[in-house]
Amino acid sequence: MADLKVAVVCSSNQNRSMEAHAILSKKGFNVKSFGTGSHVKLPGPAPDKPNVYDFKTTYEQMYKDLSNKDINLYTQNGILHMLDRNKRIKSKPERFQNSKEKFDVVVTCEERVYDQVVEDFETREQDSGQSVHVLNIDIQDNHEDAVIGGFKILNLCQLLKECTDLENEIDELLQKFESKETRDVLHTVCFY
Repeated sequence: MADLKVAVVCSSNQNRSMEAHAILSKKGFNVKSFGTGSHVKLPGPAPDKPNVYDFKTTYEQMYKDLSNKDINLYTQNGILHMLDRNKRIKSKPERFQNSKEKFDVVVTCEERVYDQVVEDFETREQDSGQSVHVLNIDIQDNHEDAVIGGFKILNLCQLLKECTDLENEIDELLQKFESKETRDVLHTVCFY
């Protein structure tokens, strides 16, 4: 499936989905990334004090805000570096539930996000009957695991891209991926 359209989704469209977006994009995939949360949350000065933004806030605005709040903290914890990467890919985070685009595959980065994506498809009004494969690969939300997870998503997408009949070959491809990567993948077929 040479023209595979892929969406990668995490909660805030900041770390895991954007790392996978960057990796897939560099390898020539037609990819978009999204979040499913009601707001964008980034670590703050304490676990109970996150920085919360609206999805309309640009990565540049977040970068400037956090630089003004505490440039040393947000440089040291990698948040400014992550935002710098993000703003080179797209201007702002996007919410999956607000997207009208159609994808062949939606890869989520945690089971809670997977459930939100599947629920969104179940509540949308179907218009074309086009199938979409919703897959989940659990990735811890930290910089190192986001990179490792991004490459695992790349490996999965390369397998899917090589198949000639996604509908009939996906189960076998997922088994192959799971045994090679020693990771379980959740899979549901939804419809547009």
